[in-house]
Amino acid sequence: MVAPPRLNRVTVGQAAGRYLSTVRVETVRGVLSPATARSYERDVTELARLLGEQRVLDDVTGEDVDDALVRYQSSPDGRFADPARKGAPGRSTATVNRFRQSVTRFFTHATRECWVQADPMQWASPPARVRGGLRVARTALSASAASALLRTTAPVPAGPGYRGQRVVRRDQALAQRDRLVVALLLVLGPRVSELARADVADFVREPGETRWRIVGKGGVTRTVVLSPPLAAALEDYLGELRPRLAARRGDDPDAQRALLLTWRGRRIDTQAIRALLSRAVEQMPAPYRRPATPHALRHTTATLLVADGWDVKVVAELLGHRSIATTGVYLDRIEGELAAAIRSHPLSAGMDHSETRDVGCEPDKDGAPGGTASKDASPSIT
Repeated sequence: MVAPPRLNRVTVGQAAGRYLSTVRVETVRGVLSPATARSYERDVTELARLLGEQRVLDDVTGEDVDDALVRYQSSPDGRFADPARKGAPGRSTATVNRFRQSVTRFFTHATRECWVQADPMQWASPPARVRGGLRVARTALSASAASALLRTTAPVPAGPGYRGQRVVRRDQALAQRDRLVVALLLVLGPRVSELARADVADFVREPGETRWRIVGKGGVTRTVVLSPPLAAALEDYLGELRPRLAARRGDDPDAQRALLLTWRGRRIDTQAIRALLSRAVEQMPAPYRRPATPHALRHTTATLLVADGWDVKVVAELLGHRSIATTGVYLDRIEGELAAAIRSHPLSAGMDHSETRDVGCEPDKDGAPGGTASKDASPSIT
């Protein structure tokens, strides 16, 4: 018989420190994104404070975890300087569930390292269901709204007052970059972190075809092919704007590698991409304008491709999903889609009110009951 592994009794603080060291290693290796690593570090540090850093980790029970979750939820959310921005005091259910996911991953690692005899999460209460209104900013745009957003980011002549746009300094004119960012988000649907991490070397530019090697979650890579218009937008940016931006920080190796740069020449980050998209949305025509995040454009990519008839497996591969069940969550119903489906129903076009008032009363000229549509009245598929 094989002896059971020997339990390593460590304190909560020691376990948290060792675990976060592993997280940092996985981040350097590309297994975790920097944003995910920051979230784990923030959550595990908070968990250690709630449980008590000097407490032996193996002594933590499911009730202790529940108590920590309750205290975490009731404490103020430091992300909001103005409490009025939230609908209620404390943290939201979605935030607590995200914190719970970080705690679950921590205890899974602790069990594997023999810091605990059994994972206390199996005795903790189940997570609460997220209830609330629809987060419009994270839902898909319609095809017409997406086209309007692309037109909004099209390069325009410089100069004050042109089409009501704000005056932009010549050294801050970034229309080529902004259009490329929005187009990549809309057409290919990458995660905002994947776009921020993209390097010029990740793009294989050959005559007639341009491919992007995307490093996704868990270090898993996928290769997507750019459409000709998208490849042309990339070439315009790389040939004109990016060399000028990169020259402003010639001594920064990361800036020389990065695809997308700020006007100061630094690698763009996820917050800058979100701000860029917000400015583009503000310039959209009023009928289409609504809050939108980069994640909403990812939803838009999935929804429009599936609505156009593409297989969900293809869309899952494009978005970097391991399961088509995950892709299904990204498929939003576009406004007007249900009405269009009803209008194009095979039986809808065959109904003529002027001929169907006396259905079943008199036979038609062919002897069939009244109201039966003839072959010429069958709807066409558009």
